[in-house]
Amino acid sequence: MIYSVLDQMNSFYHNLIIYNGYPLSVIIAVSFHSLLLAFLIWLQSNANEQSLELVQPTIIKALFIDENPQVRNQRVMEQQRIARMQLEEQNRILQERETEQEMERERQRQEDEQQRAALRERAELERLQREEELERQQQEREESEKRELAKREELERQQEAERNRQLEENAAEAQAEAARTEFELVQSATAIIQQAVQQVWNRPPSARNGMRAILQIQMLPTGELLDVRITQTSGDAAFDRASENAVYSAAPFTELRDLPINIFNANFRTLSLIFQPEDLLN
Repeated sequence: MIYSVLDQMNSFYHNLIIYNGYPLSVIIAVSFHSLLLAFLIWLQSNANEQSLELVQPTIIKALFIDENPQVRNQRVMEQQRIARMQLEEQNRILQERETEQEMERERQRQEDEQQRAALRERAELERLQREEELERQQQEREESEKRELAKREELERQQEAERNRQLEENAAEAQAEAARTEFELVQSATAIIQQAVQQVWNRPPSARNGMRAILQIQMLPTGELLDVRITQTSGDAAFDRASENAVYSAAPFTELRDLPINIFNANFRTLSLIFQPEDLLN
């Protein structure tokens, strides 16, 4: 029975749409009442299952009012205008939203760029600070090395000066010692020659005080006699001859073999002997 009623109503609505020519309003009214009727039937069917009582559905009558086509056209145009305005408003809102989003993205991009620039600047500053610190440390090391080098050079200079002074002192001492030794050797060798000659010198009877004869002798490093020459006569031939014979008799002077060659060359290769009656002097 419910379905027959729905069929009758749909047929009725269909006839109204066909004869009157108002599809939009009729469709809306019929849809609304159909939904309302279906809801009431569903409530009724649930109530019948619970109470076993049959409730007759309420019949709703729809009242259709004819509408002037000109008014309908104006209403449609107004609806279209409102729809266009709403669409334009939506587009405007979308554009504003997109603009805001673009501005927000640009702002975010600028913030990101500023952050990156700040990071780069801080990294560059840190790099410069590290380089300055490294340069400062390098300069400190170089200055420290220079000071250490200067200290070492000064110490080496002082040590070298001390060594030179010590060497000079040693050389002076050695020279003095050598001079003392050379003088002592010369004095010793000269005394030996004088003693050897004096031991074999026989003063002639004609010798008198004040006589003086100087003889120059030449010798080899072995002490052998090469030549004897009178460089200053005493005025008495016997005195001069006795002096010359004494030199030949005393030779060779073997003690000269122990002398260093430089001392012998400087002092004994050519030697002058002075003969006087009182004594034999060099």
